[in-house]
Amino acid sequence: MTYVTYGGVTVGLLLLAWHLATWWPGLKALRSTPAGHAADLFPFLLAWSYGVLTILGIGGLIGWAARTTLWISNWLGDVALVWGVGGQSGQRAGAAVYLPLTQAGGGIVLILTVVMVALAKKSRYGDDLKRGAWCGICLGTSAGVAGFAAAPLAVAVNWLGDGVYGAFQ
Repeated sequence: MTYVTYGGVTVGLLLLAWHLATWWPGLKALRSTPAGHAADLFPFLLAWSYGVLTILGIGGLIGWAARTTLWISNWLGDVALVWGVGGQSGQRAGAAVYLPLTQAGGGIVLILTVVMVALAKKSRYGDDLKRGAWCGICLGTSAGVAGFAAAPLAVAVNWLGDGVYGAFQ
């Protein structure tokens, strides 16, 4: 089972804080065109959702890459907590309840993987997409707010997969 430590959650929160700090347009600009500035967060949110989906129990190479990313993030965060602020390493953060993806939901995640790789390579939002996916992987198995987002995402992807693959039967 894949689990996240306090270090992994810290890395995820650091990625989120970095993105929000670099995105922040200022209060005056945000008040003048809120929809335009909010739309700038969409690539990160899309990638964050994808990251959560990949850590939900996807197997194969995609699941291995997500679990490896989480393992490295746990290690990096634990090292930062121990050496940076004198904390303890290896403590598990609360675990989220997994909602398994169906076969059709897994197919949708595979399609999303191809789309995310293409967008990360060709889009001007490549860094936002990479940072968002990494953040989603780190926070996707936590029991906090990110853990609560995992169930609706899995249900939505399973529903979408049933609709897409049901059309070909």
